[in-house]
Amino acid sequence: MSPNYRKFKSMKNTGLIFMILFLMGFSLPPDNEIFIALEKIPFFEKQMLFEGERFPNVVVAKDGSIIATWGKENCVSRRSIDGGDLWENEVIIGPGINGGGLTLDENSGDLITFVEKEHPPSTIKCYKSRDIGKTWDRFEINVLPDRNGIIPSMHMNEHGISLKSGKFRGRLIRPTRFYNAKNSSERKFMYSSAKEKMWRGQYTNAIYSDDGGKTWHTSNPFPAKGTGEAALVELSDGTIYYNSRRHFSTDGLNPRMRHIASSTDGGHSWEDLYVSEELPDGVQNSDYGLMAGMDRLPFEGRDILIFSNIESNSGRKNGTVWLSFDGGKSWPIKKVVESEGFKYSSMTVGRKNTPSEGYIYLLYETGTKENINDYGGGMVARFNLSWLMGGKDINQYLK
Repeated sequence: MSPNYRKFKSMKNTGLIFMILFLMGFSLPPDNEIFIALEKIPFFEKQMLFEGERFPNVVVAKDGSIIATWGKENCVSRRSIDGGDLWENEVIIGPGINGGGLTLDENSGDLITFVEKEHPPSTIKCYKSRDIGKTWDRFEINVLPDRNGIIPSMHMNEHGISLKSGKFRGRLIRPTRFYNAKNSSERKFMYSSAKEKMWRGQYTNAIYSDDGGKTWHTSNPFPAKGTGEAALVELSDGTIYYNSRRHFSTDGLNPRMRHIASSTDGGHSWEDLYVSEELPDGVQNSDYGLMAGMDRLPFEGRDILIFSNIESNSGRKNGTVWLSFDGGKSWPIKKVVESEGFKYSSMTVGRKNTPSEGYIYLLYETGTKENINDYGGGMVARFNLSWLMGGKDINQYLK
């Protein structure tokens, strides 16, 4: 326990002291911000956000508004401006399937999302909101191919991010994938009659933009075939941590655990592939994984990551959130958020000095009361670090 923490712990009103220091122009050391977050009363709640359909993404805008996208027939959005208590009515972004990769441009405050005509590979349309999710307009983009001459599909990945450090500061980046099929019809045919061939050629990657989302460059392939539906975060040193589902293993690596790689060149290439020993990839009696949620908590100088998936040996259920204190090397904390149906998920975190501060938001696909394997809609869970830690002493993890 740090001396600074003992000092703050001895004061009767930590929140008041923090406010006084803030108004005086002082800032607390990062670890004290963590301790203050843990002093809050544990909080957890969930509410149904979308009826039926599927495909979740959620981000927090610069003003603290929470923006959630969803949909299989029409891509729609909802937002909350009060930290998640109340949600405004659905707004139709555009016809088609939610392509994931909802990205906040930290430079402009604009939101960018991707919609595909049908289950990909398919025609891609991009939409931008310049008013924090109130309205969405078509936005023309140019996606450049990867080194293999391939333009990736958008579906279905975790939200994108804006890089915040180093020479790539301001770059937008989101995970994408190559399906190893020319179009949706060929993918369906291969899935039913040549699934192994399809998976052997498939790989995950990313697209990145340095001009506000007008032009997107496609990264080199992820160093493992059969991958797709990924998530990425930027660590405190500028490294991009990339975490992927794996549908099919061609190299003897365990396809039932998450596959990890990293980038030190702003997301252009990926290296240092390894398989997590702690993070499962979907149901553990099958090699067929699951899209996961992931984000980094906003504590300066600390690489505290959160990850969502299922921990189950039979059926897509038992949705769980994991917590890492070392940039994803280990995941010592985990807690169940949904014991029933739980499928694709997306996660984001609140922003300082807004109604969202201190909250973690998890948007996930539920089952129905009759069958957990059916798609019941989109549920949003809201909780804080204090609830996730469950009373455990955080000092043993802060090294």
